[in-house]
Amino acid sequence: MPELQQLDADHAPAVLAFELANRAYFAASISDRGDEFYDRFADRHSAMLAEQEAGDCAFYVLVADDGSVLGRFNLYDLKDGTANLGYRVAQHVAGRGVATATVLELCRLAAARHGLRSLRAATSHANAASQKVLAKAGFVPTGPADPADLGGKPGTWYQRELEPRP
Repeated sequence: MPELQQLDADHAPAVLAFELANRAYFAASISDRGDEFYDRFADRHSAMLAEQEAGDCAFYVLVADDGSVLGRFNLYDLKDGTANLGYRVAQHVAGRGVATATVLELCRLAAARHGLRSLRAATSHANAASQKVLAKAGFVPTGPADPADLGGKPGTWYQRELEPRP
């Protein structure tokens, strides 16, 4: 059973393998991260852990039983009880409800662990799969997204209010 885990230093090799294996798949619907991202991955991973430690972000990975990464689910720009959500799942699990189930789980964690009251996510108009995930996870459209936030592609912001902490 896959497990959602908060990112740590030990995840670096599996995250890099995930990103490399799915690079072309991701580039079909979102902006490619460029060669520098992969060439300097260790530095980027360390920087993400520092951002997480500072409380600015909370990064999660969905880890399969064999230790491979099936997806990344990130809460970023945590401020005043809100955060932005970003996610990506491996091509071989896409379309199977993995992203929706994990986004729902992360919504629960966002409230319970991080004290968040609402989440926002942007997706391009061309990314129908992401739009479906957000709708199934209870997000509603709130307005246009700046194309600069979506690699130059037009899109929409979505938002979900979270259940208060138990």
